[in-house]
Amino acid sequence: MKKKLILAAAGAMAVFSLAACSSGSKDIATMKGSTITVDDFYNQIKGQSTSQQVFSQMVVYKVFEDKYGNKVTDKDVQKKFDDTKEQLEAQGTKFTDALKQYGLTEKDLKKQLKQTAAFQEGMKAHLKITDKDLKTAWANFHPEVEAQIIQVASEDDAKAVKKEITDGGDFAKIAKDKSTDAATKKNGGKIKFDSQSTTVPAEVKEAAFKLKDDEVSEPIAATNAQTYQTTYYVVKMTKNKAKGNDMKPYEKEIKKIAEKEKLSDTTFQTTVISDELKAANVKIKDDAFKNALAGYMQTESSSASSEKKESKSSDSKTSDTKTSDSEKATDSSSKTTESSSK
Repeated sequence: MKKKLILAAAGAMAVFSLAACSSGSKDIATMKGSTITVDDFYNQIKGQSTSQQVFSQMVVYKVFEDKYGNKVTDKDVQKKFDDTKEQLEAQGTKFTDALKQYGLTEKDLKKQLKQTAAFQEGMKAHLKITDKDLKTAWANFHPEVEAQIIQVASEDDAKAVKKEITDGGDFAKIAKDKSTDAATKKNGGKIKFDSQSTTVPAEVKEAAFKLKDDEVSEPIAATNAQTYQTTYYVVKMTKNKAKGNDMKPYEKEIKKIAEKEKLSDTTFQTTVISDELKAANVKIKDDAFKNALAGYMQTESSSASSEKKESKSSDSKTSDTKTSDSEKATDSSSKTTESSSK
């Protein structure tokens, strides 16, 4: 799914680039007595929300590629390209068909992959892990455990599996016979995972980490966030390990977790993008896109408005100060007069 989204984004950028960068007088289509030019197409699509998003993405990627593109090698791009192709074909999609679907060539896709990699390099360049980040990562961390799982389609099936195990059934044999998890059933449901693993759902991990060695869980419901399909699990803990109170033995793992969480944090990303756009002195020349980067940078008009507000606020404070000083002077004069009268 992720690779298809990359292709879709690359395709949208390719179409928009055609409209934005081609000669305005070039004909896209002709008919009796009329034509549709690149300018016609551009004027039609530039106000659409998707065009605003694509334009924003183009600017951001261009800025990051210009600054961090030298950190991405051809070898890096080729590996990402090969991985994309492999994953698409593993999903049953023919790679050449996917490229045609999104109007891309292999060269277009490699360019997009390089831009994405340069963006990631730019994020890493701003990465600074604090003690607070490490403590947060540590709080959510659990070391790798060894367990066995049985996955079934319904709650009733899970309850039946649990009863069979409670009545003395062999967990491994039941897993081979009844589990719907193709990755583990052949091996009796055996699996290893830690708090960062994606091989089992979060609900399963949370319940499993609470189990003692040889303890079997109650049925656990887990809902897929993409398909909204709910499956049920029964877990037997084979070897659980408490992390203890000392972070030091897991220092490298905790740092990697903290880095991963920081890099995926939208507030961090927005701050970095804003800083990089400002450093690159990005200015929007076409009024149709003056607000496309509003989430990352101030336009000249918004900046002027902000300065005007600050100026008014400052003038107000000055006026208040003068009024206060005047009141103090009047009060002081009044007291002096009263004192003289006495």
